[in-house]
Amino acid sequence: MYFCFVQKSLLKQISSPKELRLLNQKDLPQLAQELREFIINIVATKEGHLGASLGVVELTIALHYVFNTPIDELIWDVGHQAYGHKILTGRQENFHTNREFEGISGFPKRNESIYDAFGVGHSSTSISAALGMAIASQLKGENKQHIAVIGDASIASGMAFEGLNHAGVTDANLLVILNDNAIGIDPSVGALKQYLTNVKKGTQKQDNIFEALNFDYSGPIDGHDLGILISELERLKTVKGPKLLHVITTKGKGLKQAEVDQVKYHAPGRFDAKTGDLQIKTSTIQAPKYQDVFGHTIVELAKQNKNIVGITPAMPTGSSLKYMMEEIPDRAFDVGIAEQHAVTLAAGMAIQGLIPFCNIYSTFLQRAYDQIIHDVAIQKLPVIFCLDRAGLVGEDGATHHGVFDLSYLRCIPNLIIFAPRNEIELRNIMYTAQLGLEYPMAIRYPRGRGVTIDWKQPFSKIEIGRGLALKKGNKLAILSIGAIAKNVTEAIENLSVSHYDMRFVKPLDENLLHNIFKTYNTVITIEDNSLMGGFGSAVLEFATINNYKNTIKTIGIPDSFIEHGSVNKLQESVGLDVKSLIAIFSSFLK
Repeated sequence: MYFCFVQKSLLKQISSPKELRLLNQKDLPQLAQELREFIINIVATKEGHLGASLGVVELTIALHYVFNTPIDELIWDVGHQAYGHKILTGRQENFHTNREFEGISGFPKRNESIYDAFGVGHSSTSISAALGMAIASQLKGENKQHIAVIGDASIASGMAFEGLNHAGVTDANLLVILNDNAIGIDPSVGALKQYLTNVKKGTQKQDNIFEALNFDYSGPIDGHDLGILISELERLKTVKGPKLLHVITTKGKGLKQAEVDQVKYHAPGRFDAKTGDLQIKTSTIQAPKYQDVFGHTIVELAKQNKNIVGITPAMPTGSSLKYMMEEIPDRAFDVGIAEQHAVTLAAGMAIQGLIPFCNIYSTFLQRAYDQIIHDVAIQKLPVIFCLDRAGLVGEDGATHHGVFDLSYLRCIPNLIIFAPRNEIELRNIMYTAQLGLEYPMAIRYPRGRGVTIDWKQPFSKIEIGRGLALKKGNKLAILSIGAIAKNVTEAIENLSVSHYDMRFVKPLDENLLHNIFKTYNTVITIEDNSLMGGFGSAVLEFATINNYKNTIKTIGIPDSFIEHGSVNKLQESVGLDVKSLIAIFSSFLK
C-alpha cells in the first residue's frame, strides 16, 4: 500500500502575525515559498509591483515573527515591497483586489490596517517617521520597538540623511533595516551606492558611515537566510538606542526573469505565473506614450543644440530620459532620489548658459517646491520642467496622482505653465522652449498613451500665452487644458458647442478670454487638476477682475484625495469621463 502525503499549506492558516509566531522556525522556509507563489500568482493577472515584494519575503516573515506587531511599529519606505506584509496581516483573502477601485491599496495605508503604522508611497520617509514614533513612545514611557525598512536607493535621499543625522544624537529605540539590492526602480546611482557595494565586497577602507552617525551597525547579512535574520533581529531587540542592520537581498527573488531583468519586472504588467514570461500585447498600431515622445524628442533636439541637458531624479526609465542617457550620456543625468537637488542643479546649469530639461513626475515635484521658487523663479532662470504623470495616474492612488501641479505652480511669479493637448503639442513646446526663454517653464502631461499615431511631425514654434479654437458652435464655450481635451472632443461630437484648448494656464490668453466672455453666456472649464486654485480658478479670477457676469461652471478634481483604480474608473468617479461630460454639457444646452 502506498500513501501520498500532501504538504499542508501554512499560508492559509495565517490571518495575522499571531498565527505566524506559533509556527516552528524550521517551517518558515516553506511559508516563504508559499508566500512568493501567492504573490506571483496574483500579480501575474492583477498586475502591480512585483520585484520589490519578492525580494523581501524572508525579511517580512522574520520581522513579524520576531517583533510583536502591531504594538511594535513597522514602517516600510515607499511601500513597493509591502505585498507580503499585507498578506500576512489579514489581507490574504482580498489581496486579489490590490490596486483595484475600492479594493485594497498598493501601498501601506493607516486606515486599511492597524499593521500599517505609517502611510507611504513616496520614498525616504520611513526613518523620520519611525524616529518620530520612537521619541513619542519614549516620552510616553512606552517600551516598544520601532523598525524602518528602507532601500539603498531611498536611503541616499536627503530626507533619509536628515533622519539619520537626527537619530544619531538621540537614544530613541529605533532600528533601521537597510534593504540593499542595488536597485530602486532603476539601478541605484551615486557615491553612496559605490560605498555600499564596497562594503558588500569587503573592500571598503574608510570608516563606516553609519557608525560615524552614532548608529550601532551590523551586517551585511544574507536577507534570504531566515535563520540568520531571526537570530540577528532577536539580538537587536536587546540593543538600546539607534541601530542599523544591513541586509543584502535580490530584487525579484524566486522568479528567474524578475531576478535577471529587475527594471522591467519592478511592475511588469501581466505575465505567465508558471514561466514568468510577459504577456505579449497585440501588435496593433498605437499612439506612443507621452514619456517616450519626451524621450525621443529631447534626443532629437539635443543633437541639434549642444547646450541641452537632461536631468531626472531616479526615473530614467519612467521618464524615458534613458534614450538620451544611451545616446548622449555626458549630457543626461540621473541624480538619484533627490528632487530638490535636481531642481537646483538645473538652476546652476541654466546660469552657465545650458538649457536644462528637468523631468520629474508631477507628484514628486511637490518635494522641490522651495527650490522652484527660491532657486529658479526668483532668479528668472529658464529651466524647463517636464512634469510626467500629471492628472489621474490610476492604480497607484492618492500618493501618486499629479492633480495639484497647476494649483501649486500657478501662484509662482515668473513661471510659464503649459499643458499639451497631444503628442505633437508636446514636441512643439519642447522645441519652442529650447529656442530661448526669459522665464522658467513647466510642461505637464499625463501617464500613458496619447491620441496621435503620426506624431513625429516637423517642429513648429508655439506662441507663448496663445490658446486655440478647436471647434465653433453656439451658446456654450468649453475651455480645456491639456490632454483631457480628448474626452471633451468625444463628448461634444454631436453637440453644437465651441471648444477652446487654452494650452497655457500662465500666462492666460486674455485676448481670447475676452472674446469668449463677450460671445457666450455660459463658459465651462475642464481640467484633470484640483479645482482649488487650478485652471478653472484662473478663469474665475479673470472674469471677476474684468467684471464679467457670465455663467461659469468649473469641472475638475474635487477637494478630496482620489484613491486608486483605473484612470477610466477614476474619471467616472469625479465626472471627467465622456459620459458624464455629455450629461453636463447637454444640461446647459437645454
